[in-house]
Amino acid sequence: MAEKDPTASEKHPAYGRLRRVTSTASVLLAENPGKMTLDGTNTWILRAPGHEQCIVVDPGPRSRSHVDRIAAQGRVALILITHRHHDHTGGIARLHRLTSAPVRAVTSTYLRGDAAPLVDGEVIAAAGVELTVAATPGHTADSVSLVLDDAVLTGDTILGAGSTVLDGKDGDLGDYLASLDRLEQLGEGRVALPGHGPDQPDTAVLARAYRAHREQRLDQVRAALDVLGPDATPLKVVRHVYADVDKKLWPAARMSVKAQLTYLRG
Repeated sequence: MAEKDPTASEKHPAYGRLRRVTSTASVLLAENPGKMTLDGTNTWILRAPGHEQCIVVDPGPRSRSHVDRIAAQGRVALILITHRHHDHTGGIARLHRLTSAPVRAVTSTYLRGDAAPLVDGEVIAAAGVELTVAATPGHTADSVSLVLDDAVLTGDTILGAGSTVLDGKDGDLGDYLASLDRLEQLGEGRVALPGHGPDQPDTAVLARAYRAHREQRLDQVRAALDVLGPDATPLKVVRHVYADVDKKLWPAARMSVKAQLTYLRG
């Protein structure tokens, strides 16, 4: 969850432009700003220098213009999905139709082209790039990160700004904390390439900051329960803990508090 609320009138200078971030990773920012997406969804284009093929990570929302820009970046060898949310998966059908590239994800719903589900620890090589799949559930049950030599694509497990909301259907705080610990280990010295927000210089540093923030929120929820009683509802806890946060963000905060209460009562 991020506390920025872009308006429809804002036009981010990165929309429609491919921006190179590392020697092998460039980003296309989708034009879908919002409270939950920051300036928009990041679609990552991976390729070795000079390679004609590319890997696409998260085609983004169902946007003809965005998907067409992705398809114009060169021959797509493979499409990878970090998790199931529509702002990352809405473009799958059109991009697969335009490129015939196989689509791989943890969830079979999104597989295309006789592709196999992503498996924790597997190494994928394409477009001159080698990456390792790391299961990082918590934001959603199917969340994965992708580890390159010099960077980690973190999906929505770690964002470039703000904090991450745990999905009300299958998000899990215990899993999420374990995933942050794993990203701290895997991300030392590697650039964080998130699903939303700007890239950050060190994934491990960011993971530690995220862990500290979650622990602080847990302490606040524990303190709220001391005041409100052990059976307090998520909304009551939100009103107590998030009193200084824009009420527009309370529905997202409620999802996280629900996960926190499940964790503390579990």
